[in-house]
Amino acid sequence: MPGSPDAPHASGTSRPSRAARGGRAGRGARAAARAPRPDDRRRTFPALPPRPGASGEFAGTWWGNAWVESMEDTALDPARLQRGRAYAGRGLVDAITVTPGRVTAYVHGTRPRPYRTEIRLRVLDDGDWEDLLDAAAARPDHIAALLDKDMPHALAASADLLPAAGDLTPDCSCPDDGYPCKHAAALCYQTARLLDQDPFVLFLTRGRGESEILADLTRRNATRSAAERTSAAPPMPMVPADAALRPRSLPALPPPFPVPAVPGRPPVYPQVPGAPDPLALDLLATEAAARAHTFLTTGLDPVGALTAWQDAVRLAAAHPGSGLTASTRALYRDLAAALDRTPTELARAVAAWRQGGLAGLAVLEEPWDPPAGPFDRARPALAAADLPHFRPWRNQLSTSSLQLRYGRDGLWYGYESDRDREDWWPRGTPDTDPVGALTALLGR
Repeated sequence: MPGSPDAPHASGTSRPSRAARGGRAGRGARAAARAPRPDDRRRTFPALPPRPGASGEFAGTWWGNAWVESMEDTALDPARLQRGRAYAGRGLVDAITVTPGRVTAYVHGTRPRPYRTEIRLRVLDDGDWEDLLDAAAARPDHIAALLDKDMPHALAASADLLPAAGDLTPDCSCPDDGYPCKHAAALCYQTARLLDQDPFVLFLTRGRGESEILADLTRRNATRSAAERTSAAPPMPMVPADAALRPRSLPALPPPFPVPAVPGRPPVYPQVPGAPDPLALDLLATEAAARAHTFLTTGLDPVGALTAWQDAVRLAAAHPGSGLTASTRALYRDLAAALDRTPTELARAVAAWRQGGLAGLAVLEEPWDPPAGPFDRARPALAAADLPHFRPWRNQLSTSSLQLRYGRDGLWYGYESDRDREDWWPRGTPDTDPVGALTALLGR
């Protein structure tokens, strides 16, 4: 069985000589080099599966059925049409090859050898194609429909794309002289199924392939868009080159706005379900305003060098904490959780910050070994004040419930704890004199 409608028959000639084969190979290579690049104006589709029991309209689209109607309207024998429809439904049509103006396939009949069958139709001339492509490019929805494998009615009618009655000319190698024979009718019905799948097959039967059409539409659409932009855009002003390059002085900048005396207050944030916590928003906005005001007035950023933990302690210390209200407890909980700390650790750090700021927090968290001198003179001073029972450890002097810590800033910081618990909390005001810091702590 031939594998393609145009497959050549094998011949029984003798084997050519090596020189002849070489000459033919050289001519074939030169011919291939001169041949144009392949395009999609010849497409072969594999045989479609059987479609048994189909009733009503054979095709699934309006343009596929219009193709069938163009042959049915001129058929001389309805019985041959019915047999051809049955042949197509049983899958007796082999692979279909579509080229401009021609649809070809082998169709199986009652004999062992299939019949070579084709349908011919008129190819559109250049004027018809210009009208068709202009109509498609003028409507973006037409281009979108084609890309979705749909055929707009208006586009098909703009250049007689669909065949009318009598436009399809059947031909078959079978001895039947019917018009059409059942084999040609089967090919017509099966081609309608191809048109259902891809309307560009219909364009190909009229003379042009899909890639050529889409390239032409792209070019026309770009040309149309450029023309619309050119007509809609106002003319650009022209500036002489010497005027553009002439030295000129710029006007002085306006004076800056006066710096406000205090940072501005943030807006009031409503309580909305699912929205961020209004207290947190108010706190962050207030902090941002204060930071910006400080930077504007001093040129220094008081927060930029802090770590995340130090900044969290600073934020918590700036929030009123008398009695630890519900809002303060929520703030401490959220800040501590964000930094993998406990609320108690944050509260102790806040007490140190309120006692001495960043230096006070360092005294809480960073024991160190001070040099001899001020630290060594502290114990005799405490003994002279009748406070002799302080034990030294690094920068700390401790009793069972009182403690003094010497900071790197040269100040003494007081701490208290329940007796014998080693649970130290910052208390009092830092002082350069250890006795003064302890006196303030004891309230003497």
